[in-house]
Amino acid sequence: MLGKSEEKALKKLRKELRSGLYSYLVLSILEKEGELHGYAIRKRLEELSGGELVPSEGALYDLLKSLKKLGLLQDSWAEVGGRPRKYYSITEMGKNVLARMRDEIRVIESVLEKLGGLE
Repeated sequence: MLGKSEEKALKKLRKELRSGLYSYLVLSILEKEGELHGYAIRKRLEELSGGELVPSEGALYDLLKSLKKLGLLQDSWAEVGGRPRKYYSITEMGKNVLARMRDEIRVIESVLEKLGGLE
């Protein structure tokens, strides 16, 4: 069991680690699965991580807005079941940036393996 200070430190570091990871995962999901609405992206993250990596709805929509502002995503509205939904898709620039991020992830994986951190 962690003490109060340890919990606080872990929470802060986990938040920092996950913020960049969520961007990578969202771009990867949209590249692989095509156009999805926010709730579907969140559910997919939940499925893929066994419930371990699920951003809050607010955090996810802030992230989607940020990725759109950077030009990595685009959005469009569609009516589904009589109600409008915003769908997101990865842009060509998003695909290019994602490819570079994958290179970065490979380097991180390599370092973790050398440290014995992926056991």
